[in-house]
Amino acid sequence: MNEKFLNNLLNSISVSGYEEQVQDIVTEEMKEYTDEIRRDEMQNLTCILNPENNVRIMLSAHADEIGLMISNIREDGRLQVIDRGGIVPATYPGRQVRIKTKNGEVYGVVEAYRDLFKEENLGTKHFLIDIGAKDREDALKNVSLGDPIVPDTHIRKMTNGKFTARALDDRLGVYIIMEAIKRAKELGCKVGVYGASTTGEETTKTGAFWTSTRINPTLAIVVDVTYTSDCSGMNPAEMGTVLLGGGPVLCNSPIVVKTLNAKMEECAKKVGIPVQREAASRLSYTDGDKIHFSNQGVPMVLVSIPLRYMHMPAEVADEKDVEGCVELIAQFLANYNA
Repeated sequence: MNEKFLNNLLNSISVSGYEEQVQDIVTEEMKEYTDEIRRDEMQNLTCILNPENNVRIMLSAHADEIGLMISNIREDGRLQVIDRGGIVPATYPGRQVRIKTKNGEVYGVVEAYRDLFKEENLGTKHFLIDIGAKDREDALKNVSLGDPIVPDTHIRKMTNGKFTARALDDRLGVYIIMEAIKRAKELGCKVGVYGASTTGEETTKTGAFWTSTRINPTLAIVVDVTYTSDCSGMNPAEMGTVLLGGGPVLCNSPIVVKTLNAKMEECAKKVGIPVQREAASRLSYTDGDKIHFSNQGVPMVLVSIPLRYMHMPAEVADEKDVEGCVELIAQFLANYNA
């Protein structure tokens, strides 16, 4: 694995609507491997290989993460916030946080006291963030309204190839599609490849729609995370058995084109990559839904990364699954025949 690239992505702060930092990292990484890089008004980034080819395969993964945003600063200097995306409120009180400001990072703590945990409907309206400010005027010297906030967590390797970090959803996907472009180029890929690191998936999903309408792809490969069934609280009856370390996951969904699933399985079998299946009753609830309905309709296949503890401050993934996703997508691109 390209640990330097992945760690740079994971260390960045890219709360939905504030994806500039992660897109800068992707641009720096990919400028030597692609023929063209585009960036639009909403900070969607597209890395392009073989733009002259009439076949345009869109790879999509979202750059944004869930988090908080400063909505108000009280007279006592405490920060009040709203959420950006599907946070789990109970995971924030008592936690150290990082705040991205125009002058660099500021650190704070989400206030916690025993009675707070008795709140039946605990939410961001109960949060106060202490940055050490004496009063509102002092706080405004360090932070501004609208600054994004994330938990101050760490990237750690675990046993048996597992690793943990904040917001693997979905910067793992961004890592995978960019590494797949590099690998596909090595394999002699001839089709047009448009690797899109999209914005706003956790909030509006406008990024995927904007990017797809501008690419007008022949088909799309969407990479996002999916729940595993090998951890507490998950019922395999709802979506199937998905194991961490079991390989990339394809989705049995009415929005996924079955022939593309079959082509993915053929590529996986050819190079010996294990593939898992998950079940979905309706939409995929990923950027794939917006892409599918864009233009005159875009055929879509979803390649998911098994993930434990989604939307928690510490998510867990497996290096084998990440590497499997990269190789599977690269093989698909290199062997695609329209």
